[in-house]
Amino acid sequence: MFSRTSTWNSTNTCSDNIDRLKEELETADAIVIGAGAGLSASAGMSYSGERFEKYFSDFHRKYGITDMYSGGFYPFDTLEEYWAWWSRHILVNRYEAGVGKPYADLLELVKDKDYFVLTTNVDHQFQLAGFDKKRLFYTQGDYGLWQCSRPCHKTTYDNEAAVRQMVTEQKDMKIPSELVPRCPVCGAPMNVNLRCDDTFVEDEGWHRAAERYNDFIRRHEHLHVLLLELGVGANTPVIIKYPFWRMTAKNPKAVYACVNYGEAFCPQEIEKRSICIDNDIAKTLSQLLI
Repeated sequence: MFSRTSTWNSTNTCSDNIDRLKEELETADAIVIGAGAGLSASAGMSYSGERFEKYFSDFHRKYGITDMYSGGFYPFDTLEEYWAWWSRHILVNRYEAGVGKPYADLLELVKDKDYFVLTTNVDHQFQLAGFDKKRLFYTQGDYGLWQCSRPCHKTTYDNEAAVRQMVTEQKDMKIPSELVPRCPVCGAPMNVNLRCDDTFVEDEGWHRAAERYNDFIRRHEHLHVLLLELGVGANTPVIIKYPFWRMTAKNPKAVYACVNYGEAFCPQEIEKRSICIDNDIAKTLSQLLI
């Protein structure tokens, strides 16, 4: 559908594009926000460097793990080690991270608009910031839920109390064996509800959110819609980036905006109705509020 050549909107200054985006935020009939990992990274929730060492230096020394992302795929020998890692990972990224400023700024920009959020992020930042839960679709899961690893049934379970207990009681990078979570139906070990393979559970809440998102898109498909993409990389472009491009191409009233440091681009076919800002997302959102 699109040519292989993309444009970086190099003819416009960052200031010009911010002014254009500000106008679109004010005049659009509806705003669809597509958020990727770059938005949380701009909020300081880095999975590497100083923040990783602060929480996981012991895992680094013992296992050679160098960042939180790769640590999630490490082949630990025991479930006690596996859950020592994951309970700590969930605690610092889901329950004790606090609200990132870019999320709060984004809500301030759209709170009085007709908006919907599609996100691949699993850290719950949108709800922590105060976004309406019924206007959110977390496509890839939630750190705050776990599921049967098989899975024998399509139900997810809140994990906060169990996670906090695991972190409190772990020693030498292992949790007590009796704290290993198991499925209440079949007894298999539980997993975090993250889309890593075909065992991911799309529970009832997931399907309701998907229906609300699809309904929102249908109701606004011929209106002046701003498709605002924030921090979406190339790992999973089929979830947000490509659909946003297609919707922009299909609807002549739609405008595509991409804010992403180092990765702000669009196909030539929609260049005239696109705003690409190659800048830090947190800084850009702050400028939009001025």
